[in-house]
Amino acid sequence: MSTLKARIRTDLTTAMKARDEVRSSTLRMVLSAITNAEVAGPVAKELTDEEIIGVLSTENKKRREAAVAFEEGGRTESAAKERAEAAVITDYLPAQLSPEEIADIVEKAVTDLGVAGEGPKAMGKVMGVVQPQVKGKADGAAVAAEVRRQLG
Repeated sequence: MSTLKARIRTDLTTAMKARDEVRSSTLRMVLSAITNAEVAGPVAKELTDEEIIGVLSTENKKRREAAVAFEEGGRTESAAKERAEAAVITDYLPAQLSPEEIADIVEKAVTDLGVAGEGPKAMGKVMGVVQPQVKGKADGAAVAAEVRRQLG
């Protein structure tokens, strides 16, 4: 079992003993999402920590988007619940990159590829280089926005 998955299971037990409803329900949901990812596809497999971080990132993004949708719909209680779940999931993700760090990574990729000034048509090349470096550490939309900004 991966160390991250083991940590989540241990934390679930602790949350259940402490009767922390939000944390325990969120961790159950996360473990369920991890199990679903493990059995998806033709052959079941154990996920690595990196793959689990990908699942956690996806679940975190779902929570953030749902919170915004609930907020726009005037359902503040539901939005608060989604934000609380996102906060629990964030505890298991690597530290997020700052906008300046994202800009530096994108700038280096643009320079290394020699695509400065090529405009939007070079976006795919740059994203292909940048995405592996920021996976799980930055929101894809923020990275794409920075790439667009730097490519002009």
